[in-house]
Amino acid sequence: MGSDSLNKGYEPAGIEEKWYKFWLDNGFFKADDKKDNKTFSIVIPPPNVTGVLHMGHALNNVIQDIMCRYQRLCGVNVLWMPGTDHAGIATQNVVERDLAKKGLTRDQLGREEFIKQVWKWREKSGGAIINQLKRLGASCDWERERFTMDEGLSDAVRKVFVRLYKEGLIYQGQYIINWCPRCKTALADLEVEYEEKDAYLYYIKYPFVNKKKGLIVATTRPETMFGDTAVAVNPDDERFKDLKEKEVLLPLTDRSIPIIQDDYVDISFGTGALKVTPAHDPNDFHLGEKHGLEKLKVIDDDGIMLESAGQFRGLDRFECREKAVKALTDQGLLVKKKPLKHSVGNCYRCRTVVEPSISKQWFVKVAPLAKKASDAVKNGQTRIIPDNWSKTYFEWMDNIRDWCISRQIWWGHRIPVWKCSDCSEIIVEETDPDVCPSCGSKHIIQETDVLDTWFSSALWPFSTMGWPENTDLLKTFYPTNVLVTGFDILFFWVARMMMMGVHFMDEVPFNDVYIHALVRDEHGKKMSKSKGNVIDPLKVIDEYGADAFRFTLSAFAAQGRDVKMSESRVEGYRHFVNKLWNASRFALMHVTSKDINIDYEKLSLAEKWILSRCAHTSLLVKQGIENYKFNEAASAVYKFVWHEFCDWFIETAKPALYDKEGVQRRNCARSVLSKVLNDTVIMLHPFMPFVTEEIYSILPGTNGSVMKASYPYNKKEYGIYRNEVVEKDVQFVFDIISGIRNIRSEMKIQPSMKLKVLAHTEDKREKIIIAENKSFIVNLATLESFYFCETDTIPSSSASSVTGDTTCFVMLEGVVNFDKEIARLEKEVAKNTKELLGVQKRLNNESFLDKAPDNIIQKVKAQHSDLEEENNKLKENLERIVKMK
Repeated sequence: MGSDSLNKGYEPAGIEEKWYKFWLDNGFFKADDKKDNKTFSIVIPPPNVTGVLHMGHALNNVIQDIMCRYQRLCGVNVLWMPGTDHAGIATQNVVERDLAKKGLTRDQLGREEFIKQVWKWREKSGGAIINQLKRLGASCDWERERFTMDEGLSDAVRKVFVRLYKEGLIYQGQYIINWCPRCKTALADLEVEYEEKDAYLYYIKYPFVNKKKGLIVATTRPETMFGDTAVAVNPDDERFKDLKEKEVLLPLTDRSIPIIQDDYVDISFGTGALKVTPAHDPNDFHLGEKHGLEKLKVIDDDGIMLESAGQFRGLDRFECREKAVKALTDQGLLVKKKPLKHSVGNCYRCRTVVEPSISKQWFVKVAPLAKKASDAVKNGQTRIIPDNWSKTYFEWMDNIRDWCISRQIWWGHRIPVWKCSDCSEIIVEETDPDVCPSCGSKHIIQETDVLDTWFSSALWPFSTMGWPENTDLLKTFYPTNVLVTGFDILFFWVARMMMMGVHFMDEVPFNDVYIHALVRDEHGKKMSKSKGNVIDPLKVIDEYGADAFRFTLSAFAAQGRDVKMSESRVEGYRHFVNKLWNASRFALMHVTSKDINIDYEKLSLAEKWILSRCAHTSLLVKQGIENYKFNEAASAVYKFVWHEFCDWFIETAKPALYDKEGVQRRNCARSVLSKVLNDTVIMLHPFMPFVTEEIYSILPGTNGSVMKASYPYNKKEYGIYRNEVVEKDVQFVFDIISGIRNIRSEMKIQPSMKLKVLAHTEDKREKIIIAENKSFIVNLATLESFYFCETDTIPSSSASSVTGDTTCFVMLEGVVNFDKEIARLEKEVAKNTKELLGVQKRLNNESFLDKAPDNIIQKVKAQHSDLEEENNKLKENLERIVKMK
């Protein structure tokens, strides 16, 4: 088939849409839960139903897609389970904002109607990110798409809650929790994001009861002092060794509170005296439990001061801080205030400052679950890759706190707990009760709270496959092979899936956890809207195509190293797509037979070489993907396609392909070109699915989709084609050609000018290799003649290059005007030296080094190094030309 079957230029948009539809229509993404052949399964980290595709999603899903497409090429039965998360707080906030535009609140609608509105929003807008993942080329089994609030998953959530409750692992209790006054809900520790802010450390005098002297305490939150129920000092603190007082007066109140001793108090911080506020500080809560202190709540769920705040009741907590500080100052009780930077916890959704608060909540007692999940990693049932994250995982698991799972919102899985109004019986069942089982009353009320979003997400690997039913899907694909995720949800999600999987399935949910790095901007900075450095994946796909974007992410996805992304890098890999496209167009002009057999013994050295390199590249790509070294896999195939197949082999094959070396040589070249292009397209398919499908669809001898092709690596073929001796010999020939080309470049000789070259060697093997590949060298180095010579016949006006034990002499007489070249080089040296001195002057300037940003200094140093290297080369060339003259 001729190259007119491929358009002159590759235009991604239409091709991507065409082939994605083709794959869907033909069911190429479907898993078979009845097959008993080798399987590979992944569950997608479910994006929030409110989400839009960002760089983190793109990297995560490209990595998953590479593995799934590769495994299919290896004949494996692949399940990539897709779905979305109901994202409780986030989704509720979105719908509440929509209602606010209509002048409505959720309270005006009522719970039932509000939830209907959320479902309507989900049906209308909730699928956006799924369509965006399809644009990326994600080959999920879309017919199995799940949602954390769908019926099957809801049944699983309820079963898990009830079982954990009956096992004594879920309880309700008063506890210090993180409270968001804006979302009006509890937050798990992991849902609090810390941000460093400027603040003050206030030093406040708490007078002794006799009003003589007192203790000085330091706090960043004076508004919580109204909830103080003790002041603590360390018994080992020398400053309080002779302290006889037992109580202090609580400033701005009429209360006195005890002085307690505890070695928890940090002697080195502040004054050594610690105000203890059990209802509004997690550490103070535990201290209060230990000493039996009252837990006095002074800030309500809206962030407003309660009656217990006395004269400050009704004020917003931050307004109270200001007024309390003024009152302390007026009464001479504020000793001083000192500026400091400290971490402030914010709600991960609305960014409101979180208030630690005492509250009645539902908790999972996680210590027993955590131990089994930790042991599963320690004994190798699950690997965490890169391994350095294992240490972080163990540290968190070993110091885990009970998990607060209740949320005071409406959208989510409502907690399956009922209370009888008549006898106070607590009912926890999988099905909704009609009457109280204890007294028979129908007056039973369901808990209004919903479960933390991460509770349902923790069941994702097995609930999506039909658990609690023992489905064929579960039997075939659980446990999954790998989970691909970012480190930011290692504890939010991964650890909890481990706990639930081991507890309910008696098996780990995945064999491997691959933790990818962050995608940052080209300078290594985190992308954020405020910095204006966010790159929109969809815009990049529109501009450069999905394949170029995917390959860029793959090429930079090194283990443990953040991806530095820029559009210029994507543009660079768009050129790579074009390179493949043009090479394919060229090949299709020559490869026409549908049954081309390779006769290895009749092949040229270059043809044997490209088959060897192709075989080895297929192994490197296989190893890279299977060992989660995606950048190494991408690099191997990139180097092969660009630098070996396109730059070298196609050029060496042209004489034979153009019938200049006879029919036998033409047929050999065609057969090798056909096989290598076929194997290359298949190797590249996991990284660049669209362009490879377009090319594969018209390759002679292919049948159907590239998705149904076989990955080119197999041991038998590898044993036939891989030949390191051939590779070494061809590299020797290439180095000779490169040496001649370098002389041509350094001497500014036109590429089209044919040169005369003499070669000398004492090495018999090198002489044979050169002789057998003379036409190859003459063609690629653009030579008029190429002969062996004795060293004493070498003219003085020649430039030489050495490869192995062979020296090549390029005849320059009549080719180079030595006087003009000397003048040109002297001018270049002078110009370069002047520029070098200017850069050196900047680097010698202490003011510049003190004031300039580090990245600018490094840039100038790099410029100096480049100029110095260029100057040395120019001087060497000048010296060489002068000697020749």
